[in-house]
Amino acid sequence: MKKLFFAAAAVFAFGFANAQDGQTSKGKILVEANTGNAMLGTTGFYFSSQDGSSDYNIGLDGGYFIMDDLALKVGLGYGGSKEDGSDAVSAFAYRIGAKYYVKSMIPVTLDLTGASGDAVENFAGETPMWLGVGAGYAWFLGDKVSIEPGIRYNHSLNEDYTDKGVFQVNVGFALYF
Repeated sequence: MKKLFFAAAAVFAFGFANAQDGQTSKGKILVEANTGNAMLGTTGFYFSSQDGSSDYNIGLDGGYFIMDDLALKVGLGYGGSKEDGSDAVSAFAYRIGAKYYVKSMIPVTLDLTGASGDAVENFAGETPMWLGVGAGYAWFLGDKVSIEPGIRYNHSLNEDYTDKGVFQVNVGFALYF
């Protein structure tokens, strides 16, 4: 029984290691969907509803590996908010940045995120701009898919919007082509 267990573990480990080869190599394309944060102009996914008010966002990030383990990325998102008894408002978000995979397994990101639209302008009369840095771990589930839980800190670049930074814990899903 022990031999069978160790043989299965070895097959799994070698298959897992082999599946990671090449996803982050030069010339590959990356498409990501992440969980988001309602306060940020975001390219992530979220939905929340409480006491007759609801917030939502939908978005994707995409990138191109300009060299092994380094991708330049852009992202777009669209979201909105509806408070009980008021009109719905919406916002458009964008992101531009870079993602580097340390040892092809630990993604580190640096990007600039912003948003515009009546949803963010109604919040403080200003539009947000954030400089974000994040890190996580990439679990490759085959040749084309990974799950990437991570942490992220967003520093506000528009003090008229907010002078506070935002810390996030999120989960990302990535496809590699």
